[in-house]
Amino acid sequence: MSDAKASILAKMRSAMGRKGDDTARRAAVADRLQRAPKGLIPARGQLAPAAQVALFCEMAEKVQASIARVASAAEVPQAVTDYLKSKNLPARVRFGEDARLAAMPWAAQPNLEVDRGRAENADLATVSHAFGGIAETGTLMLTSGPDNPTTLNFLPEHHIVVVSAADIAGDYESLWERIRGIHGKGTMPRTVNMITGPSRSADIEQTLLLGAHGPRALHIVVVGEARGA
Repeated sequence: MSDAKASILAKMRSAMGRKGDDTARRAAVADRLQRAPKGLIPARGQLAPAAQVALFCEMAEKVQASIARVASAAEVPQAVTDYLKSKNLPARVRFGEDARLAAMPWAAQPNLEVDRGRAENADLATVSHAFGGIAETGTLMLTSGPDNPTTLNFLPEHHIVVVSAADIAGDYESLWERIRGIHGKGTMPRTVNMITGPSRSADIEQTLLLGAHGPRALHIVVVGEARGA
């Protein structure tokens, strides 16, 4: 730790009446990190799985996202093509190294050009596969990595996100618990992005502007049925 950083932290501790060697506080922090206690869970998302998926779609549309429902992963390339046509976009998309996306029949769309890797400035549309969805707010949760580079989320004008209906949960805490179960303590993804609708800002004269800090359009393709359906 640099001397400047140590000085700043020392001043903060002094202002709070704390000591750097406070073993009780260190133990309390370690205990909380180990237990990962759940926060407040609203009742809105505590529904049967099929109702959670319906609520997710409803809430996502309320924040200007568009929704397509498909029965299987094999139908995703057609859904992507249909979206590009509906927006009069070039038949070209980019996605990362996600094995689920790679296994889909993109070759069945002969006019669709598929690029791989991190997003580039010239990309108008990209495709990501979400880790899951949160019903209570219509939010997508995406984890970073070569399979779904974070640049895909923010650089293009149009972000197309594929999410399995079985991966939609009622609340945030359920997905955080799932991430910890998959990755384990201390090996979490570098970044977890939570996306609710397209990028927006009302900073200027309280006028809503889409695409202020990222994609101006978010299209979600929900695949399959809810858990247990």
